[in-house]
Formats: sequence, structure tokens, C-alpha cells
Amino acid sequence: MESFLPLDVLSRWVHVGTAIVVLGGSVFLRFVLMPAASAALSEADHEALRLRLMATWRRVVTIGIALFLLSGFYNYLAVAIPRHRGDGLYHALMGTKMLLAFVVFFLASALVGRSEGLAGIRRKSRQWLAITVLLGFLIVCISGFLKVARPGAIAEESPASTDLAPQEG
Repeated sequence: MESFLPLDVLSRWVHVGTAIVVLGGSVFLRFVLMPAASAALSEADHEALRLRLMATWRRVVTIGIALFLLSGFYNYLAVAIPRHRGDGLYHALMGTKMLLAFVVFFLASALVGRSEGLAGIRRKSRQWLAITVLLGFLIVCISGFLKVARPGAIAEESPASTDLAPQEG
């Protein structure tokens, strides 16, 4: 059986836990809170709620991106690369997942940010948040496929290696 470090498990937990919080929070914002707030609040009250909400959500998104980057690079460099040497499909899908993640990081940052240059994204926040959620689910799908269908090399003794081992007795 392959050995692992406790840091490998902790990093995986951080990565998956962050995905649950950030993707789940984004789904809640887009499909529960936005429609309810739009229907029930005046424009002024809706804007005040949005400003208060974004102040808190901005911190969650910023910390989430930092945790994704730290745990993701650790998981890939320290855990996945050694297990998937020579597996071109794995690395192609992982590269696609990473590129999509950077797009999600950009969109999430733009949606919670204050930059005037990205105000157009915030004005169409329903559309861009839905796209961000869709890309997040695509990343989860790729991750699930990689975890289940491409679990990596499992170190097994081959019959040839046991023939070379010194015999006792």
C-alpha cells in the first residue's frame, strides 16, 4: 500500500472544504438570495443589502482563492505528479481544470471587487455568477473523473521483483 503524509490528507480536506464553501455560497447567492432580494426589496434596500453582503463575501472569496492556490499546488506538485507520471490524459485534464479555476478566480474577484474597470461584470452579476457556478461545477466534474477514473499508479510488487529478493532459509 502506498504511504501518505498527514499533510496530504489535510491539504485535500482544505481543498475540498473550500470548494464546498465557495461553490455552495455562490449557488446560494445566485439561485436563492438574488431572486428573493430582487422580488422583495426596493432598489435602495436591495443595493444596501448587496453592499453589506459583498463586504463579507469578498473576504470569503479572497481567503478561498488563497486556500485553493496553496492546497491545489501542494496536491498537484507533491501528491498527483508522483502518482501520475506519464499519464498524459490525467495531466491534460488537470491542466484544463487549472485554467478553468483561474477563470473562476478572475470572475469571482471581479464580482466582489471594487474596480471601476470591472464594473460591467458586476452590473451583469446574475449572468456572470451563473457562468462562474457553471464553470465551478465543470471543475468539480473533472476532479471527480480524475479521482475515480484515473486514481494513479499503485505501487505493487511485480513477480520479477520478488524473484530477485534474497531467499531465507
